[in-house]
Amino acid sequence: MAEQDPKPFVAPCRDLDPRAPLKWLASGWQDYRAAPGLSLAWGIFCWALSVVITFVAWKAGGWVLLISALSGFVFIAPLLAFGMYSVSRQLCLGNKPSLGWTLKAVSRPFTNSLIFTLVLLIVFLLWARAGTMVHIFFPSDGQVKFEDLALYLGVGSAVGSVFASICFAASVFSLPFIANRDADVITAVVSSVNAVLRNRWTMAFWAVLIVIFTAIGFATAFLGFIVIIPLLGYATWHGYRDALDVSDWPVLPG
Repeated sequence: MAEQDPKPFVAPCRDLDPRAPLKWLASGWQDYRAAPGLSLAWGIFCWALSVVITFVAWKAGGWVLLISALSGFVFIAPLLAFGMYSVSRQLCLGNKPSLGWTLKAVSRPFTNSLIFTLVLLIVFLLWARAGTMVHIFFPSDGQVKFEDLALYLGVGSAVGSVFASICFAASVFSLPFIANRDADVITAVVSSVNAVLRNRWTMAFWAVLIVIFTAIGFATAFLGFIVIIPLLGYATWHGYRDALDVSDWPVLPG
């Protein structure tokens, strides 16, 4: 019996046009319109979850419970993303998405998703620890000067940008990869990071767009997330298909 050729350690990536994220958003919006009921259901659920987390953090008024609440969201978020990827995947296959298929998509890569969220949780806790250390730069003499405040905000933004960039590079294409193909977490993460590094300007543009859409969501008291979160999830799926050649990995059923 002939042995199967071993799968490569990293999925080959394509060179992306700097304007590709606009195409991803357009395709994501088409998916949203093609499955409006399911998209609204996911959007409303994510909006409600955001409101609950914010309310709990505000009522608690302390860092410990705030970190715990946000950490819980870190565990849930990848599972939610799998459901949204399933919508776009079914549409790409010419099928009509259903809630049953999306729930199966959430449960199917459960082990890989837990491993990935554990890694994100560790990064997040390091991020939170670094954030508390940045407070040594906050003026404590009672007279806040613009220069001191600018230094504090500058250092905090720089530290946060480092951790945010790591999470972005590791997750942007790895989650749809393990949602669609029989691949381990390490291969998916390395493939995602490689694709980001090979397409720095394109992915920087995509990151800026995500920040803008997220800011709009916060500015609308989270109501904008009803549309924004599914839209970004669908767009990310199309970005993954555009960026990675995953033909060497078997397609997951469903």
